[in-house]
Amino acid sequence: SSSSSSSSSSSSSGSGSSGRSSSAPAAGRARAAPRPSAKMANTLKPYLDCIRTTLTAAMCVRNFPSQIVERHNKPEVEVRGNRELILNPLTVSRNENEMCLIEPSINSVRVSIRIKQADEIEEILTRMFSRFLMQRAEQFVILRRKPMANFDLSFLITHKHLEDMWKHKLVDFVITFMEDIDKEINGMKIAINTRARIVAYEYIQQFA
Repeated sequence: SSSSSSSSSSSSSGSGSSGRSSSAPAAGRARAAPRPSAKMANTLKPYLDCIRTTLTAAMCVRNFPSQIVERHNKPEVEVRGNRELILNPLTVSRNENEMCLIEPSINSVRVSIRIKQADEIEEILTRMFSRFLMQRAEQFVILRRKPMANFDLSFLITHKHLEDMWKHKLVDFVITFMEDIDKEINGMKIAINTRARIVAYEYIQQFA
């Protein structure tokens, strides 16, 4: 009887240990599963990190008066009066519909952004939202009132901006701006689809 009791106790302890061991990997797998939001953020992170690194390197500008007109100091990337003062433009592209163009010069940097537009709704929202922001360009300080061709928004950073503001803060502003504008457009698109669904449902109910 003692041997049977000992064998039963050993079998119960073995089953308990096996139960714990089988549940532990499952819990580990549950903890290791990534969240969808984190996965979406990770897909955008390499693109934004590349822009951050490139923009930080391109913003090495200094005060440089005009070589043509006395007492004039204008952004060479806009004037383009001296080719030796313009550096090679850099394009950071995520795909054919989403890219960033960085045009450095000796005393200024121009950053142009093309926002992702997957369908006609996003094209309309991007056009209206960009126009809304550009009409209030003076509140953003570095935002241009008119974007470059084939782009939705453009920024112009001069040596004066870097003298008055911190360089890394300007870079953070551009990166945060790109993140937030995507979120805003996606949020507006979801709101439009939700409202259209409700309107269509109420309209069909009249014929039910």
